[in-house]
Amino acid sequence: MEQMTRLFADRRDAGRQLAARLTDKVAENPVILALPRGGVPVAYEIAKALDAELDLLMVRKIGAPGWPEYGIGAVVDGADPHLVMNDDIVRQIAPSPEYIRAELQRQLKEIERRRHIYCGDRKPVNLAGRTVIIVDDGIATGGTIKAALKGVRRNRPRRIILAVPVAPQSTLDELESQCDEIMCLYVPADFGAVGAFYRDFTQTEDREIISLMDSLNDS
Repeated sequence: MEQMTRLFADRRDAGRQLAARLTDKVAENPVILALPRGGVPVAYEIAKALDAELDLLMVRKIGAPGWPEYGIGAVVDGADPHLVMNDDIVRQIAPSPEYIRAELQRQLKEIERRRHIYCGDRKPVNLAGRTVIIVDDGIATGGTIKAALKGVRRNRPRRIILAVPVAPQSTLDELESQCDEIMCLYVPADFGAVGAFYRDFTQTEDREIISLMDSLNDS
């Protein structure tokens, strides 16, 4: 079982494997968007191989009143940040407009704080008319990716490609209609957790994200 499931040495190895599959599929001048934290080392290798811009795509959950872990929506980062709500849950809980506005502003401030830590004064890349490749280190249920795809779509890209090393088929089926193409290297019949498919799945630290972003943007 160990030999079968540990397909990737680490996140950067997964990124190199994805980059090899993407080279002939991507038009000139793509934008690579990484979901922090784990998506950044994967996306770094793709951006380096494709000689592409690398930016971060942060998604912050909007929790229900009095139950912050229960997501009713999300704020998606970018040059034009967007609020993506789960309409079915919002109808059930009926949070006040004032609550949603306050949570939106709170999460936007947190996104701005984290973006400054990771990217300094660099502004988010404008996605309009561009081929956008959204990258994470794997997908389980896909909740964050769903919000990310909806938010990015509202920035009017020419094409959206979702690129991940591993994900279950059921989740990919749900995401298929929300992007133009999905590149997934491995779709296991028995999916447990993303980390099971990596030999090294150590948590990506802030300093690694900062180093990778600086390395690519300064080169």
